[in-house]
Parts: sequence; C-alpha cells; structure tokens
Amino acid sequence: MDPIVINAFVEILGKENVLTEEEDLFCYSYDATPAVDKVLPDVVLLPNSTEQVSEIVKIAARGKIPLYTRGAGTNLSGGAVPVKKGILLSMLGFDKIIEIDKENLTATVGAGVVIQSLVDAVEQLGLFYPPDPGSLQTATMGGSVAECSGGLRGLKYGVTKDYVMGVKAVLADGSIVNFGSKNVKNVSGYDMKSIFVGSEGMLGIITEVLVKLIPKPEARQSMMVLYSDLEKAANTIREVIFNKIIPATMEIIDNITIRAIEEYKKIGLPVDAEAILLIEVDGAKEAVEKEAQKVKDICMKNEADSIVIAQDDSKRDEIWTARRSALSALVRMRPSTILEDATVPRSKLPEMIRAVREIAGKYNLQIGTFGHAGDGNLHPTILTDEKDLEEMERVNKAVSDIFDKALALGGTLSGEHGIGITKAAFMPRQFSAAELDLMKRLKQAFDPDDILNPGKFI
Repeated sequence: MDPIVINAFVEILGKENVLTEEEDLFCYSYDATPAVDKVLPDVVLLPNSTEQVSEIVKIAARGKIPLYTRGAGTNLSGGAVPVKKGILLSMLGFDKIIEIDKENLTATVGAGVVIQSLVDAVEQLGLFYPPDPGSLQTATMGGSVAECSGGLRGLKYGVTKDYVMGVKAVLADGSIVNFGSKNVKNVSGYDMKSIFVGSEGMLGIITEVLVKLIPKPEARQSMMVLYSDLEKAANTIREVIFNKIIPATMEIIDNITIRAIEEYKKIGLPVDAEAILLIEVDGAKEAVEKEAQKVKDICMKNEADSIVIAQDDSKRDEIWTARRSALSALVRMRPSTILEDATVPRSKLPEMIRAVREIAGKYNLQIGTFGHAGDGNLHPTILTDEKDLEEMERVNKAVSDIFDKALALGGTLSGEHGIGITKAAFMPRQFSAAELDLMKRLKQAFDPDDILNPGKFI
C-alpha cells in the first residue's frame, strides 16, 4: 500500500492504531471458519469513533481500496476474512455501552461491545437482551447484527433482527447515516435499519446499534432429557411444539457430541445416551411449573430414558455449559472441523436428522450433530483434516448433500452463520436468477465500487 495512504491513516488514528507488521496482519487474516485461504491485508486499522471510520472510508473510496470490517472474528462462514489485499478495519475499539434506557426499554451500544457484557449490564436492572449466539462471551454486537446471529433462545424470543431498533453506519462514500429510533412504531420511509441486519458488512460499516430490551423472566426451569434413540428425541421436539408449548430453549446433542463434551469437560454426561435434549421453560412462576410438567409428560410419552431437573442455578449452569461447549469439544477431536447450520421447518427436523446420519454413512465421515432443535436449526459438524485431500473431497460432497436435503425440505442454507465465502457457491440453489440480481443491484446502490467486504456472497 502506498506510504502516503498509510501516513494518512496515521494522522487520523495515531501510529499505535495503524498495524503493518506481518505478524499483526496474520492475526487478522482468518476468523473461526476452517479451510479458508488466508490473505494478509495491507494494513489493520483500529478506530474508536464513527468520525474516524468516516475519514478512513473516504480514503478507501478515493483509491477504491477493499475494506474488510471485523469484530471478534467468531464468524463461521468466512465473512470477516479478507479475500484481497486492502484494509482490515477492527471495530473492537467501539466497546462502550452508551446508554441503557429503562423507561423506553432500549440500549445503545458500540459495535465492539461484547454481547455478554450487554446481557450482564441489563440483567442487573431486571431487564433482558435475549439473542445469545454460542459465542456470546466473545462475539460483538456489530458482528451479531451484520450476521443476524441467532442462538439458543431463538425458538421463543427470536433472533438479532427482532431486537434491532436502529443502527448508525458509515456508507461506502464515507457518509454517516443513522436509521431507526426508540419509537415502538416507526414507518417513516423504508425500513433502512433492517437492510443492515444480515448484510455481512457489504452495505455499510455499523458503528452503533440501538436494541430493544424486555423484562427479565420471573422464573425458569431447565431439564436434561436422555434418549437411547435419536429419532425419539427428534419426535419429542416436534410434539412439544405441536402441543403449543414454546420453551425458551430446546437443544439437541447427539452421541458423538455427548462423548466429545464429556471427554473435554468431564461433567458427568451419560456417554451411552444416543441423544440428549436440553430444555428450558421460563416466564411467570405458575406458568413455568405447568409448562415444565407438560414437557416432561411428552418426553416420557416418547420413551425418554430419564429426565434430570436442574434444582438450582449451579445445576442449570452445568447443563448449559455442556451445550455451549459442544463446538469447542468437537474441535479437539480432529485437525479440522466443518460446522454447518442448514435449517429446516421444525416439523421436518426428524427427517433432516435422519438425512445427516445417512450422509455420514454414505461418505464414511464422522459427523457430530447438535443445535437449536426447537427452531429447526441444526449444526452438522464434520470432523476431518483439511490436509487429507481425498477425505476433503468426501466432505465437500457431504456438505453439498446436506444443503440439498435442507432446501428440498423447505429449508435454507443458513439459519444464523451467514453465507460469507463458504456458502456463496450454493446461493443459486436457493435463489432464482432474478432474486440474486436484485441483491446485486442493492449492493451496487450502496457500494458502486465494491469496496466493502468484496468477494463474499454477492
């Protein structure tokens, strides 16, 4: 990169916030996605104000320099990695909770605020921010909005898009825009704030987010349900929803994943169980007791082997620690882990689970399956070694089959991880040429020179 450009960045940010050493560049060349080629950016910039981002983007726009925005790098589809030389913009400096408005039940936060920090801050006030991706202890609010991340509570409470009330962003020409407000009702013009949700950093750079809060539930009850038959566990999920019970969380873990977690955490999970359901109901105390009993009755009707009720917060935390450590546990088993999030209508979940098992056998692969079963969002996790080219050929075929099956069942390529690099080639399987062209034209309207996160799904 031209030294004149580097010097311009130094003038805006200070020398300490402009990184050009190779070891620093390497650290920003990858995210949590496996088997993605690494491209080192020319420079890493560490701004902490919207105005600084605006000045940086103006320089990038003049030189048509690619600009990649990054939060904590927990992305699982390659959305945060450069595919060309250029600028890597880290948003971790935007780490302030700007306001918690108890009267209007909103919070305004910088894009670099860690989700768990917001959750902890509002809970002290008796409030609740429900979106909780598996990486909430490290993932940032800006990245969560850009990817429209989901999480364990998506079944009852929805996902990130359901809580975004406003965004402040910098456009591709350096303009600063602020869409949305604290108003519960707001239909003045297009719903521009929502265009940025799930945009994967390709339409603008989010610097601040205004989110909705809700009152913290009065009571909750968690349970771990053990099955010797995976399909009976899947049928339980379908029947719970059919009986008009909407748990806060309903997760599934298969035997491969159970064994991996137990080996990793040693928390006493039954390694001979074919499947575990983790279920939590919350709300008013009387309603929780009633719903929990209904759930237990349905589990026993579907021949659950046993039900373990969390009697206190420490036991509840133990149950959810098991689920949140699923990916970390599986990652330890083989050199590479291909984690997908093909999602189907929840009534089709048993069929999708069967299909994943058949695909694993067809290609002689080890696939651990866990996920947000209540909303049809499974995470088939292929354990492999990206250096084994023959095995990776089978892995790629398996991934293709998983996506085809999900789409055939009325599902989608991604429920919460985004498209990024890894799923871009599959987009024509889900969308028509006219639909993809409309997405491309939207991108061109916001970013005519294609400088914002170029090389991704558009």
